[in-house]
Amino acid sequence: MPEVETIVRDLNKTVLGRKIEDVWCDWRKSIKKPGSFSVFSRAIKGERIERIWRRAKNIIFELSGGKILLIHQKMTGHLLYGIWSMQHKAWMPKEKGPLEEPANRFIHLVFYLDNGKQLALSDLRKFAKIELWDKGQFFRSIVFKSWGPEPLEKSFTFKKFKKTLPQRGRIKQVLMNPKVIAGIGNIYADEILWEAKVHPLLQTGRLNNQQLRAIYKAIRKVLQKAIKLGGTSISDFRKLSGEKGNFGETRKAYRRDKEECYRCGATIKRIKIGGRGTCFCPKCQR
Repeated sequence: MPEVETIVRDLNKTVLGRKIEDVWCDWRKSIKKPGSFSVFSRAIKGERIERIWRRAKNIIFELSGGKILLIHQKMTGHLLYGIWSMQHKAWMPKEKGPLEEPANRFIHLVFYLDNGKQLALSDLRKFAKIELWDKGQFFRSIVFKSWGPEPLEKSFTFKKFKKTLPQRGRIKQVLMNPKVIAGIGNIYADEILWEAKVHPLLQTGRLNNQQLRAIYKAIRKVLQKAIKLGGTSISDFRKLSGEKGNFGETRKAYRRDKEECYRCGATIKRIKIGGRGTCFCPKCQR
């Protein structure tokens, strides 16, 4: 979620109010709704971007004409803003800078804007999802209604947090379930539980009030810090400018297996939970 929020904040500074004049795509499987790229292309041309916001890990563009453009960047996707030209069957940025970095060269979707610039999607593994909805249909959809509460909204109180958590389930997996809480990914689940001193395998029903409050506070602390630092760029994520986010430099648990715990000096351990790598301190996370 911090990566998506970072992108959304930058999009609001750069493309809000712009008109989409054309669209290019060489990986049409990413267009999930409608299933046809030609239909998507015709529907998107001439639409003006009226609002940009985030829900869970989804970027929501509200367009003129009552349409919603949804982009889920998935694991390796990230939006970029600049000017490119096609050279030798590859998109090359016209200006020197971070857009030239290798992580930004896997461009599979380009929106041409009315200011002469482009909004592009770089996605190494081609997992990103693009959908075009009728606005009314979108807000009534099961997809929209299935997302859990936003962890940084004022309405997400400690009381609501406790009520939201199921009685069964390992706390690491529960935190990552978007139907329980929207937007907490693997990186931040590890960091939140390290901050709260809670073992990732603990069952939610066995957590006491002190542990629950520690997790609740850690959610807000970790996510707010990550947004402030522009997300995590240990792997593929880059900001809209093509630059790296800086949260990865401050992480305490994620991908620190076999390294020393910053809090107690014990060795960080790595296990798998639900198929996801999980790093924690076996000494101070109980």
